[in-house]
Amino acid sequence: MRVFFLLPKAAVFLLLLGFAAKNTDNVAVRFFLDLEWQAPLVFVLLVFFGIGTAIGAMASLAIIVRQRRGILRLKRELRSRARPVAAPATAESV
Repeated sequence: MRVFFLLPKAAVFLLLLGFAAKNTDNVAVRFFLDLEWQAPLVFVLLVFFGIGTAIGAMASLAIIVRQRRGILRLKRELRSRARPVAAPATAESV
């Protein structure tokens, strides 16, 4: 059963590995003030993918922290409202 989950991952990995092997030519990334960076295309794509992932994680971090604070506030409120329920009195206990 695990083979069915590993097979698509292996196929994507081999596809990306083939892409990396075919695109080893240097590219120039030009910035302002005539700054230029030359590196293999695959490395440039990897760097910018990592930068995009980091920016996305930082953007979602504020939402996650806000949600966790809300959950903690609601849990505290629920605990403060909950009261221990007393067992009903029976003829034997009276």
